[in-house]
Amino acid sequence: MRLPSLRSLALLPGAALLPVLLVAQAPPPAPRGIVLADLTWQEAERVLTPDAVIVIPLGAQAKEHGPHLRLDNDFQLAEYYRGRVLAASAVIVAPTVNYHFYPSFLEYPGSTHLQFETAKNMIVDIVRSLAGYGPRRFYVLNTGVSTARPLAAAAEQLRAEGILFAFTNVLAVGSAAEERVRQQVRGTHADEIETSMMLYMRPDRVDMSKAVKDDSPQGTGGLTRVRGNEKTYSPSGVWGDATLATREKGRVVVEAIVTEILAEIEALRRQTTP
Repeated sequence: MRLPSLRSLALLPGAALLPVLLVAQAPPPAPRGIVLADLTWQEAERVLTPDAVIVIPLGAQAKEHGPHLRLDNDFQLAEYYRGRVLAASAVIVAPTVNYHFYPSFLEYPGSTHLQFETAKNMIVDIVRSLAGYGPRRFYVLNTGVSTARPLAAAAEQLRAEGILFAFTNVLAVGSAAEERVRQQVRGTHADEIETSMMLYMRPDRVDMSKAVKDDSPQGTGGLTRVRGNEKTYSPSGVWGDATLATREKGRVVVEAIVTEILAEIEALRRQTTP
């Protein structure tokens, strides 16, 4: 069957709407970034150049987040940021790392944890593997707090090898936006802010009917289900007030975080390798 030409369509009733319809059906813009896993090795060889910036998403796929969020909460965060970075930045995105250093949550079933040296060495080995083909700039889309210590140790080790390595500091990015919307007294885990972020990113992964306030004064050594020791007491696994979460708060914080992550990646791109 022969399709009608645009000229003939223009003569039809309602033709004035045609340009609007054609624009509405236009495909979305192609992502600026490249997914490493989608390439053949020959294609990878062409793009893994000394000027390339490699992004490695990092988020626990099994770590407690209270009664209202799933164990894969940090993995979902990492995957979301991965998609936003791919769409906006000319980077090469490596596969997501879903295990790392999470010692603070082991009293809560399902939570997983790698020893400090194991977590550090795993990242170093991944970076070294890819750096061997040319790239000298690496950025970890980090979604954890405890992960910062082994990542900082990895950065120091890799710098001595002439490799630039940076990662997201989750306590710093988006902090100004958090201050504008935060109502809870204290908290940083499965709390008002993290729950709000998930309501914006993946509302299907949140059950607000089970959200709780669990904000005992902060101790040392992570969360505990047992009263009376030096750790932060939390029978639910929440530290903060998840009941205060809203999607709008999440939008404000997430968009600020994405903007700052993209700025950090571009700053890394401009840096001179050691």
